[in-house]
Amino acid sequence: MTKKAVILYSGGLDSTTCLTIAKAEGFAPYAMSFAYGQRHSVELELAKRNARGAGAVEHLVVEFDYRQVGGSALTSDIAVPKEGVGSDIPVTYVPARNTIFLSFALGWAEALGAFDIFIGVNALDYSGYPDCRPEYIAAFEQMANLATKAGVEGTGRFTVHTPLIHLTKAEIIRKGLDLGVDYSRTHSCYDPTPGGLACGLCDSCRLRLKGFAEAGIPDPVKYVTRDQGPGTRKEPA
Repeated sequence: MTKKAVILYSGGLDSTTCLTIAKAEGFAPYAMSFAYGQRHSVELELAKRNARGAGAVEHLVVEFDYRQVGGSALTSDIAVPKEGVGSDIPVTYVPARNTIFLSFALGWAEALGAFDIFIGVNALDYSGYPDCRPEYIAAFEQMANLATKAGVEGTGRFTVHTPLIHLTKAEIIRKGLDLGVDYSRTHSCYDPTPGGLACGLCDSCRLRLKGFAEAGIPDPVKYVTRDQGPGTRKEPA
């Protein structure tokens, strides 16, 4: 019998690769996305459109309005930075987001009788979010096995899989292409235009463009501007 796994799936590059990896490893993927008032809702629309095609058995979209909490450029009127990836935790960090997302995933996993959760966090080519680090994932996994009926009764042990956590963005892209991921059906921008074009300048766009450049592969997504990094000129996409 194929084991079920809950996949946190945003419709972006990393989560789409993660879902494909779970399927390739023999899991039946149950994709979970969130409509939480994020400014980059175009990513969610792609997730809704492409989840089944990416291999999801089911696709559950959880809705809640995190704009009431604020504290992030992704859920409030704070401007999305366009100056490049810095050393400080940026204002695009959403307070406790991965803890909230993983908690929903844990609840659905327990209801499904699944003990595997996949999340596409990365600790190399990323913006420095504290809830993307290996020590955070290990702590959440420990909590999951303390805080659930299944964990306490010993009917199974929850595992949080992070297959991308130690990969560069270029390595993630190459791995995804080897598995047949169509990256034209993904979106990564934090501040897209009303028509859905990626800005090309936010941290997420810069990291994505850097990954494709290092992989030696053109990014199939359309941009308003492509900034290839320090020392290069911005080019219209």
